Amino acid sequence: MLHLLVMTFYMSAVLSAPRRDPQLDQHWELWMNRYNKTYHEKEEGWRRMVWEKNLKKIELHNLEHSMGKHTYRLGMNHFADMTKEEFRQIMNGYKPKAEKKVNGTLFKKPSFLKVPASVDWRREGYVTPVKDQGQCASCWAFSTTGSLEGQLFRATRRLVSLSEQNLMDCSGPMGNHGCNGGRVEMGFQYVYENGGLDSEASYPYLATEVHKCFYNESYNAIIIDGFAYIPSGSEKDLMEAVATVGPISVSIDASHKSFQFYQSGVYYEEDCSSEQLNHAVLVVGYGYSDQNYWIVKNSWSENWGNNGYIYMAKDRCNNCGIATEGSYPIIL
Repeated sequence: MLHLLVMTFYMSAVLSAPRRDPQLDQHWELWMNRYNKTYHEKEEGWRRMVWEKNLKKIELHNLEHSMGKHTYRLGMNHFADMTKEEFRQIMNGYKPKAEKKVNGTLFKKPSFLKVPASVDWRREGYVTPVKDQGQCASCWAFSTTGSLEGQLFRATRRLVSLSEQNLMDCSGPMGNHGCNGGRVEMGFQYVYENGGLDSEASYPYLATEVHKCFYNESYNAIIIDGFAYIPSGSEKDLMEAVATVGPISVSIDASHKSFQFYQSGVYYEEDCSSEQLNHAVLVVGYGYSDQNYWIVKNSWSENWGNNGYIYMAKDRCNNCGIATEGSYPIIL
């Protein structure tokens, strides 16, 4: 009887254990080496199963893309061992509600404005290289520095990488929470009230919360005179702002697997929300190929997307909420 119970327990454990596809063993090793992944012995099994599940979804999507069902392709990246829920918790750090009221002005387009058919501020020197927020929900800080860097270049013709860590460590009183999320306008408000923000070189990014502010006025790289909002929901106003001002901070719904594994093409997600926003990014331009698109800089390293960028559908009912909450700093 005892022997039978032991055998039953053993068979149950075997049947419930993760089943790996042995044909993928070499690919798994190549992927781990490519992204410097290491796991504890008990963790590797279920990480492998998550990886295989994501691989199958990506392959199916790309098959559908080849048959014309999608306008973009997906690819295996450094997030391939993460579940959708885990990914959202770690990487999506935009807070949907402000904890402190801040006053910005409303964007007003110049008179007799005729916007160009396409804009790419990367070509004009407004945009720093793609950065990496790591496993820290600090996207809000990277979106903030991105638009600050653009306006600093516009005013001085100097491209200076600005400190996300300074924002993470010091803008708590504004309502931001470091690796637990925040809002772009609270970042602008901190820079405005503080009288500046340090450079990246003097205050480097750590991808963790220090809980102490080390801002040093000696390394201050920018002073702003306030910030402005883009009228909510208007892609036309967002386009006019991008064309006349420079890179614009926006927030989007990035909660879908399709965004997690985006690789190329024009991203359009039918299930995206224009109101449930959870990730802050930077619009650096727009253009047209087979369809209109926004050029969007992310902060998930060059290993993600199209060398760190995503081309998002433009003029398609504010897809993913890209025009719901746009803003930029003002330098007079």
